Amino acid sequence: MTIQSEPLESWIATIFTAAGCLPPEGRRVAHHLVEANLVGHDSHGVIRVATYVDWLRDGKVFANKSLEVVTDTDVLAVVDGQFGLGQTIGEEAMELGIAKCARHGMAVIALRNSGHLGRIGDWALMAASAGLLSLHFVNTSGGGILVAPAGGSRRRLSANPVAAGVPVRGGMPLILDISTCTIAEGKVRVAFNRGERVPEGCLLDGSGQPTDDPRAFYADPPGAILPLGGHKGYGLSVIVEMLAGALTGGSCSNPSIRRVANNMLTIFLAPSAFGSEEEFAQEASRFIEHVKDCPTVEPGGEILMPGEPEERTKARRLHEGIELDETTLSQLRATCRRLNVSDGPAGIA
Repeated sequence: MTIQSEPLESWIATIFTAAGCLPPEGRRVAHHLVEANLVGHDSHGVIRVATYVDWLRDGKVFANKSLEVVTDTDVLAVVDGQFGLGQTIGEEAMELGIAKCARHGMAVIALRNSGHLGRIGDWALMAASAGLLSLHFVNTSGGGILVAPAGGSRRRLSANPVAAGVPVRGGMPLILDISTCTIAEGKVRVAFNRGERVPEGCLLDGSGQPTDDPRAFYADPPGAILPLGGHKGYGLSVIVEMLAGALTGGSCSNPSIRRVANNMLTIFLAPSAFGSEEEFAQEASRFIEHVKDCPTVEPGGEILMPGEPEERTKARRLHEGIELDETTLSQLRATCRRLNVSDGPAGIA
């Protein structure tokens, strides 16, 4: 079924308010989830609602929490999310880092113990919109162990995303948002809900054999996701664990930790701190034009910058609406029934 983003966002906000969030937080969580759907990252969109509500009910995350500052200097802060909803905690961490960077030209925020932070590209976009470059390294302490090491057959690491943002004068920012594994678990869940297969080379089943069946990933024994690019993605994933897990104090992937908690190390950089902001803007624009002018393999092809596919998907889905599969829709409605709220907005076609 297809639904426009505004009624969908309003519906999701109502769900989270009923689940215990104050209205501003309910709207914030809804906005970020629907935004993920709009840009084509359905794995981090409203498919997460039922799980988030379950976590709220079970005390694995908490509504209406704020950052606790553990260490604070001019350019560095170590902050604890107190297992609050990541859409709130992530925004607060970014606001703190942006403010520090605006004053001092650079900043580092070490965030630990946040609820699921959603699409990490949102945080890179937030920094880029403030005119800053940013790098983000994210892991999951315990409940998100999903990925096998290179040559391994069992889960040992988190998905460990890496994101980066670069402001571009007069154009859309460059936004890189990738995982260090072949496929996000949310995309496996989307395929599972739709009854589809995943691309080959992404999953192992419970016996360590390659599979394209998402059901095998959720079976008993469970399967595992493979690292991106074999040993290269695996090596990057290990470094992300060190930066996001060990350095923040939030823990690397640890099977003794049952809840899903994200940790994120973010580095903010102001172009003006490194020389001429004008020269940076000109060189960034020159380089982008140089790359996009490359001859394409296919006639009539086009070279896209990081973030352009998402922007184009968003423009299309704002016009056409967001398609929800029947499984996700039924999960949303079941959550609504449990919370005694309306099980659907106007606007579903």
